[in-house]
Amino acid sequence: MLKQPYQTLTNLGIALVGGILMGLTPAPVNAWWLAWIALVPLWVLVINHPSRIKQCTLLGLAWGIGYHGLALSWITGVHPMTWMGVPWLASLAIALFCWLFITLWGAVLPALWAGIMVLAHVSLKRSQTPLRFQIGYRVLIGVGAWCGLEWLWGFGPLLWTSLSYTQSPYNLVILHLGQISGPTTVTAALIAVNGFMAEAWLHRDQSWQLNLGEKPYTLPLHRKSLGLAVGLFVSLHLIGLGLYLRPLNQTPDSAFKVGIIQGNVPNEIKLYPAGWRKAIEGYTTGYNTLAEQGVEAVLTPETALPFFWTEFQQHQSSFYQAILNQKVTAWVGALGSQGRSITNSLFTINGQGQVLSQYNKVKLVPLGEYIPFEDFLGRFIDRLSPLDAHMVAGQPRQTFDTPLGRAIVGICYESAFAEHFRYQTANGGEFILSPSNDAHYSDAMPAQHHAQDVMRAIESDRWTVRATNTGYSGIVDPHGRTQWLSQLHIYELHAATIYRRQTQTLYVRWGDWLTPLLAGLGFMVWIANFAVSRSQNRARLSSLD
Repeated sequence: MLKQPYQTLTNLGIALVGGILMGLTPAPVNAWWLAWIALVPLWVLVINHPSRIKQCTLLGLAWGIGYHGLALSWITGVHPMTWMGVPWLASLAIALFCWLFITLWGAVLPALWAGIMVLAHVSLKRSQTPLRFQIGYRVLIGVGAWCGLEWLWGFGPLLWTSLSYTQSPYNLVILHLGQISGPTTVTAALIAVNGFMAEAWLHRDQSWQLNLGEKPYTLPLHRKSLGLAVGLFVSLHLIGLGLYLRPLNQTPDSAFKVGIIQGNVPNEIKLYPAGWRKAIEGYTTGYNTLAEQGVEAVLTPETALPFFWTEFQQHQSSFYQAILNQKVTAWVGALGSQGRSITNSLFTINGQGQVLSQYNKVKLVPLGEYIPFEDFLGRFIDRLSPLDAHMVAGQPRQTFDTPLGRAIVGICYESAFAEHFRYQTANGGEFILSPSNDAHYSDAMPAQHHAQDVMRAIESDRWTVRATNTGYSGIVDPHGRTQWLSQLHIYELHAATIYRRQTQTLYVRWGDWLTPLLAGLGFMVWIANFAVSRSQNRARLSSLD
């Protein structure tokens, strides 16, 4: 009587451990190589229990909790929020709620994937498809289903832990597959290799025969699957290496010198008079220093100056006067307005102090900059941002023209949304600006954020300039190589030369074409086998009659 519950708990534990292994791949551990095997336990468990869809869905949920729960544990760094007037226990409750919410949101994806795999496997078994073909079909369906679900998740408000980011920023070779069809390409590679590895384990005691001449040759199935896994792993890295080794072909006339100010204004004081004074003093000093070094533009972090820019301009502050004196373009993170609401914005300010362009953040942080389902959740959760006004998202199709060329802008959280960058690149963006804060969370978060920007730089084939409040600020080239990275929790200035680029990768031109292709092929295989299964059942019934 105890055997079945014990086995169920054991399987859930194995699935959870597999998810934890995947959760070790991003910062702070950065064990990226584990991503190539961490899905194997879940795959094996699902295929070994094909008739128990509820159990398999729970296994997927356990794996997802292990992965997302560990990878996103940095969000608990928002606690304590006593500096915002939130009581200590209420702050802890809010932090835990946010962590559990985003963990479960992400865990739903592998749970759905496990259910799809069970249904597909049952269909393949009923159609009596030869086992050697079942392996390939299952891998195709598994890859297509996962990529399709990640694509669907991209339309939602929460997106950070795509499997593709497990390889960033260390496995730059495989990340170059992102130039083909975005992060989906990297995710597909990971799922396919994991799938064949799992199939090798599942069929370690089985074989099939090849008719070579007079004597049949017995080929162990696990060797075939393992060979496919290794071959795929090597060949995909070779393709990525070919893209990585391509010269950048940069010309002197496309170069310009940019400056970065990392203000290091802690959130505890940022929105209060002491923080305002420190911000204005630090950004004024940094702007003057960088201007004297000959930069042509200066980038500040997200909401470096937490004021409405028009009001700030009217006060004739020292920072504004520095712009008028130095006459160097400034990209300033501040608050904008959209009707009666406020926006998280980046402004291009020219040497005359005029606003040449304004970009309003599109992807706002759920529970931080706005509350999803506010009518319901707003009664239970105080807004994490201390801003009293209502923050709204900018229009999704924006361009950002500057005196130095058209820029691609992603403010903070937007770094996770590859399509956001692809659209701007396809519409003439020549370099990436990534102003961020990142001071809300633990130190693992800025490291993961930098990893996201590395992926966007490679996919877009663009130089990236990243300015943050407390780190990591950085310069990333189009091959994802970090040319400079700041330290955490210090005031820091940096000047560097970057290049405008007008190239278009396959991903920039065509978008994520691989997901519909893989999902479509997987669905066709599934339907075809389902049709064969029904035909065979009818034939059996006819023979009985």
